[in-house]
Amino acid sequence: MLKRFRYRAYLTRPDQEAALNRTFGCARVVYNDVIHAREEAHKAGLPFPKTGDLSKQLITLAKLSPERAWLSEV
Repeated sequence: MLKRFRYRAYLTRPDQEAALNRTFGCARVVYNDVIHAREEAHKAGLPFPKTGDLSKQLITLAKLSPERAWLSEV
């Protein structure tokens, strides 16, 4: 059985919406990077990468790259 939870946020300041959008945008980008890395490992016949290894590898390296430097701001 799958459960679903729905939440509603009542934002009181204009900057809160921008902060939430930025945070969820970063989470989406990192999630897509992880999915891509796992698919590539599967295609190459490598073992399934562990979450901790992916965190070190993808997030840390992404923050150091110029095109993903904005991940460090969140």
